[in-house]
Amino acid sequence: MADDAEKTEEPTPKKIEDARKEGNVPKSQDTSGVITLFVAILGLLMLFPYMARHMLLLFQYYFSLIGTPLDKSYMIDIALVTVREFLLIVLPLAVAVAIAGIIAALAQFGFLFTTKAIMPDLKKIDPIKGTKNLFSMKKLIEGVKVTFKSFTTLGVGFVFFFLFITELPTVALFGLADQLEWLKDKMIIIAFVMLLIIFVFAIIDLIIVRKQYFDGLKMSKQEIKDEMKNMEGDPLVKSKIRQIQMEASRKRMMSEVPNADVIITNPTHYAVAIKYDAERSHAPIVIAKGKDQIAQQIKKIARENSVHIVQNPPLARSLYAEVEVDKAIPEALFGAVAEVLAYVYKMNKK
Repeated sequence: MADDAEKTEEPTPKKIEDARKEGNVPKSQDTSGVITLFVAILGLLMLFPYMARHMLLLFQYYFSLIGTPLDKSYMIDIALVTVREFLLIVLPLAVAVAIAGIIAALAQFGFLFTTKAIMPDLKKIDPIKGTKNLFSMKKLIEGVKVTFKSFTTLGVGFVFFFLFITELPTVALFGLADQLEWLKDKMIIIAFVMLLIIFVFAIIDLIIVRKQYFDGLKMSKQEIKDEMKNMEGDPLVKSKIRQIQMEASRKRMMSEVPNADVIITNPTHYAVAIKYDAERSHAPIVIAKGKDQIAQQIKKIARENSVHIVQNPPLARSLYAEVEVDKAIPEALFGAVAEVLAYVYKMNKK
């Protein structure tokens, strides 16, 4: 029992799907952060001329108002122009970062829409539980991780910054345009070096998050057994259902025996009820069959309803093995069955 209670088995697809429906998915915040940060930096570099142009237009507009008396209509116009230009400056970058965040989420766990994660839950505002979570070992480890990543990233950035500082005596001899170009190049280098460090941490965090996620979903052997029962049904219940279905089918079959033209037996183990109706089928049909106890019941019902019983062991065994109930006999058995039916019809004076 102790072994069954241990969660040593990998989660089943159903367990993973149920967790997704609850909003429980493996999501690395570092991975999402590094993707959005990369897009933000790249977008800023690409959109910088566009943003600078609109900022310049905005300042030119402000300078054009110098000396103009400001009344209510001018104030409204200034506010509208400011908001419009601000949106034109910020919106492209904001949209790019938002799309990057969506792509980062989709890349990690695919498309998911669920409202369960935002449903009100009183347990989430439990002050005692909240205090425990605040001072838990998990929070402590997370704090150490964040501190280590921050100091490592900033430390590497500072090393590059210090190396660039040593170039300042030479850069001081450059013209202003060249100095600004040098500053821009070094800022790009530092940004991408720090981004590379963050990217490495993000990959490590992604691996850890996914491992912790699937470890948290691991199941015990008993849980897998219970899930299989829920998905496929309890074997005992399924067996009972099959038994009931077979009993109903047997009763229905027995009810057709009085309508048979003849019962062919071997004579003790097999019994096959044959009926021929030219309007329903081109060939005789097996309307009931059975062996041992069921064969005895078929013969008993036949005797009670004055249905002829003919002993023909080879034919009885062939019909039982080759023909299902409510199916026509195969062409290979036409001759043998026709002889039996001819005999029965002669006895009935048909």
